[in-house]
Amino acid sequence: MDLPPDQNYCVARPVYSKPSFEEDNETKARVPKTIRERFKKSCSCSAKRAKDITKGLLPILDWLPKYKIKEWLPKDIVSGISTGLVATLQGLAFALLVAIPPIYGLYASFFQFLTYFFMGTSRHLSVGPFPVTSLMLGSIVLAMAPEENFKIKGNSTGLNGTAVDIAAMNEYRVLVSNTATVLMGILLLIMGILQIGFLVRYLSDPLVGGFTTAAAFQVAVSQVKLVLAVPTKNYNGVLSVIYTIIDIFRNIGKTNIADLIAGLLTLIIVMSVKEVNDRFKHKIPVPIPIELFVTIVATGISYGVDLETKYHASIVKNIPKGFLPPRPPDVSMFADMIGSCFSTAVVGYAVAVSVAKVYSIKHDYQIDGNQELLSFGVSNIFGGSFSGFFGCTALSRTAVQESTGGQTEIAGFISASIVFIVIVALGNLLEPLQKSVLAAIVIANLKGMFMQVLDVPRLWRQNKTDSIIWVVTCAASIILGLDLGLLAGLVFELATVVIRTQFPTCAALGNVPGTDIYKNIKDYKNIEELSGIKIFRCSAPIYFANMDFFKDRLKAIVGFDAVRVFRKRNKALKMIQKLIKKGKLKSTKNGVLTDLGVDNKAFESDPEQDPEEAEDVDVPTKEVEIQVDWNSDLPVKVIVPKVTIHSLIIDFGAVSFLDVVSVKGLKLIVKEFMRIDVNVYIAGYDDEIIQKMEACGFFDDTVKKDILFLTIHDAVLFIRMKASYGNVEDPIFEKISLMKESKEPLSFPETDELEDHQGAIFKLAS
Repeated sequence: MDLPPDQNYCVARPVYSKPSFEEDNETKARVPKTIRERFKKSCSCSAKRAKDITKGLLPILDWLPKYKIKEWLPKDIVSGISTGLVATLQGLAFALLVAIPPIYGLYASFFQFLTYFFMGTSRHLSVGPFPVTSLMLGSIVLAMAPEENFKIKGNSTGLNGTAVDIAAMNEYRVLVSNTATVLMGILLLIMGILQIGFLVRYLSDPLVGGFTTAAAFQVAVSQVKLVLAVPTKNYNGVLSVIYTIIDIFRNIGKTNIADLIAGLLTLIIVMSVKEVNDRFKHKIPVPIPIELFVTIVATGISYGVDLETKYHASIVKNIPKGFLPPRPPDVSMFADMIGSCFSTAVVGYAVAVSVAKVYSIKHDYQIDGNQELLSFGVSNIFGGSFSGFFGCTALSRTAVQESTGGQTEIAGFISASIVFIVIVALGNLLEPLQKSVLAAIVIANLKGMFMQVLDVPRLWRQNKTDSIIWVVTCAASIILGLDLGLLAGLVFELATVVIRTQFPTCAALGNVPGTDIYKNIKDYKNIEELSGIKIFRCSAPIYFANMDFFKDRLKAIVGFDAVRVFRKRNKALKMIQKLIKKGKLKSTKNGVLTDLGVDNKAFESDPEQDPEEAEDVDVPTKEVEIQVDWNSDLPVKVIVPKVTIHSLIIDFGAVSFLDVVSVKGLKLIVKEFMRIDVNVYIAGYDDEIIQKMEACGFFDDTVKKDILFLTIHDAVLFIRMKASYGNVEDPIFEKISLMKESKEPLSFPETDELEDHQGAIFKLAS
């Protein structure tokens, strides 16, 4: 809400450094719980805790008693039937991506939901096969069960008189698929037990968008060869999609015209009707189930015309009725597929949870990420044991369930019931269906993923780094394959985070006149830099990787290098010492160096005083302070950088953490500035940061907690008050104490020593 310009406020309080604030506000010691106390609390049990745990593991116990039958059941029935029809066809189609017979897609659409119904926390998620994860699983299947392993000698007219044992190949591929699905379920279950669902947060929206778009491209390429019905080799790994495209064009002359026509007509009709559904979704109560209509018509035409016999069309063929008995996974395969299975499981979970969160926010209920891990883990272990393959959710299928009025998981249960009816009774009716029709349905459902390309210009305008992450992930996933591409995208994404923290935004701050507001001097016209004070802000954590950059930016903003200034002053002081020993410089009673034969333009004696009288001044045997103006010409030929500030304030308002290296580096910086009479203050700190500094030995007899201030304005006011009381010395003067006629050499601190150098004192024995 915008306030009128005359709405002002005034705050009256003391200037607070950390010690003064702690005097007025008593601190409380935090006593961390011991491991034993934490373990005791986690293992304690009560009736309420047991009930909460049970409801957490089985959310159905929470929402089912609250189910509004009259209000929700009619909507769930309509939604469930619509979603079930789509799920049936998508199950058949997505099985082709896994390179196994279509019937196993129906098993995947049915079994996965049975356990999710009891354990899931989303009310709108349609659990089952997803094209991206199906393709990733298919790459595992093809890698472990390539067609070449099942070639047998025969009378076939194929290449070199060999044929492929289709039955043996399909059986082994199904075993690989089931084993991989069980392994993915185990991995998700372990992640859920360990409560590490937060790992998925590293998959940012740009990364997921680029990855799923690349996956959609690979899915489309894999289905184009089915639409054309051209023979291609099964490639896997780096550049596999490129090799597949080359094979398609190389064998384009072998295209089956019947499959091509059926596929193109299906693609055009399905995409057109889906566009109508999207544009008129507010006027159409239920989306037109175009996939169902197209499938029925295509199956009827194929059966009536006998496309397989007359035109050699590729059809689904065998869809047996009923279910297969459960079978255990082949544990010996786990070691060979665990890496690919992990990436596939994480992608599936990330997509499912992202979709679930969208609808949970829309309908105002909560999603438990760790419980989703458990539910998907158990669902895939259960489904994989009953010949299903990995399932999470399909975006289009979930959208149908929500848009048709689905209110709870009851809609999903009815959807699974439709799939059940197809499996036990109606599956054989789909046997004449052409595979090109299923492939076209898959491609048509990829429209939403392909449209993500339009996000790139928007991301470029909003955040160029996110746009680059999208493009790099997409390109890497297409070129390297989905598993390596995802890893490459993730590494690149984390690298951008490191780079952004390694080279953070650093700025000099100025004061908005008449306020306690401090802003970047480059951003506002009326900002004033305070005389003699530099305020430095680093908008990032400070740690080992960006400590050198922090130092470089600090040098650039203050305008000098404290170490170089200190060394130059030391060099000049040593040369002045030699002049004093030679008798060419001496002190007056005013503490000013006088010229005894050298050109000393910087320090001139009082013009009202006679030079001879000045030489006869009786200098006491005690110390006399001699002033050297470091910002003027010196009596020696040494260029000393000018120091135009007396105070440096480092703003810690945006510093979220420090490490040991940065604490040591900061302490070094503070002492380097103190040696040249520049006081350093730290403002806007967090108490946890100070605790880390204390633990790392930042504070000692030289660097005290007095340099800590609650805000920048507190530090500025303290500096001004100190100057007004005369406690801040003029920063352009260095005091040198001399005694007359000394013959002893003078000692100077080494340039690498971090000792106080509040002024160089020369003691000359009488």
